[in-house]
Amino acid sequence: MPEPDGDAKNFYADVPAPSQGFFLKGSGSLDWGMSNRLARVFRPDTGRTVMLAIDHGYFQGPTTGLERVDLNILPLVPLADALMCTRGILRSTIPPSSRTSVVLRASGGPSILKELSDEQIAVDIEDAARLNVAALAVQVFIGGEHETQSVHNMTRLVDLGLRYGMPVMGVTAVGKQLTRDAKYIRLACRICAELGAQFVKTYYVDDGFDTVTASCPVPIVMAGGKKLPELDALTMAHRAVTEGAAGVDMGRNIFQSDNPLGMMRAVVSVVHEGSSPVEALEIYRSSKGASIGHRSKR
Repeated sequence: MPEPDGDAKNFYADVPAPSQGFFLKGSGSLDWGMSNRLARVFRPDTGRTVMLAIDHGYFQGPTTGLERVDLNILPLVPLADALMCTRGILRSTIPPSSRTSVVLRASGGPSILKELSDEQIAVDIEDAARLNVAALAVQVFIGGEHETQSVHNMTRLVDLGLRYGMPVMGVTAVGKQLTRDAKYIRLACRICAELGAQFVKTYYVDDGFDTVTASCPVPIVMAGGKKLPELDALTMAHRAVTEGAAGVDMGRNIFQSDNPLGMMRAVVSVVHEGSSPVEALEIYRSSKGASIGHRSKR
């Protein structure tokens, strides 16, 4: 039914329309769908993310702490901004009612018994869309035996992601023969960004990490790496975000802790609330009695 003539309307002609930029570094020219997915990984209010990495089994089987994802990991999932996992674990174990975004492991092939850099794309982009994931993760082995192949894996996924509105996270792999210093990390991260990755996951280095984040035109997420004492892990996370990282993706430093729930809360406080490592350690200690699945009964 048409509106009657003479109804008062206010078009706010004196108020200019806002020019809305996107909150993430290097992401101002992305399509709406891809930006929306990135906003499911990174909190718009802080511009940061706490990802929980549990994809280790794709090449090394039932990793310590991941023997029973249903018992040990599900209680942690609601505290994470995003869960990094494989489609097998997602379909078999993660409840579809979960509100936590998913970054899906999309590369694979060799196990720990073989040359790890010999990976291929292991997920079809249409299956990722069916799973409604927020982003895809692909390993890139700069300097590895199969460097070019791994780079092509990433660029192929970037092309498909642009077609479907799916962000791609390039994961800089550091093998036994590769040097882990700022010069190498700068090289690996910049290559991933230059070739189209919307964000990059890499390792923290004590000397020069700020040059890594400064020279990478897209957000960098710090990888947790090997299990460290809790204060050391929290200090590493604090230094990473202070030096320009847009968050962390931790696995073993959380699920191999003797208090995974407390450690998860502590990491969130560092990344999103600006807690110091000592303050965060107190959060970890204060919830030391919290149980998680069967781990508290071992």
